Amino acid sequence: MSTFLVIIHTIVCIALILIILLQTGKGADMGAAFGGGSSQTLFGSTGSSTFLGKLTTAAAVIFMLTSLSLAYLSGHRNTNSIMLDKKAPIEQQAAPATPEKIPQPSQEASQPAKPAQAK
Repeated sequence: MSTFLVIIHTIVCIALILIILLQTGKGADMGAAFGGGSSQTLFGSTGSSTFLGKLTTAAAVIFMLTSLSLAYLSGHRNTNSIMLDKKAPIEQQAAPATPEKIPQPSQEASQPAKPAQAK
């Protein structure tokens, strides 16, 4: 389920970026705002909402829903953990180290190195 949501979320992210970049800015219609063109229309100088505007709104809503869903799923995972299981048996106790089991260093390694003689 979360893999499906991540794929949808990624596709919507890319689509949202592309849709926003395709839209014209508010400055493109400045001539109509000062009495030219279609400033006397029913919806004002900006006109009715465009297809890209509606598509941006839909993509933003889907983006927010997938974000909230992914956040909820990551916080409410039902995973089993041995750390949380109080009934997990201890398989074996660690045995204390005895002097017989400790390896002894060799005689050669315990003797100091002889200094080199100068000629």
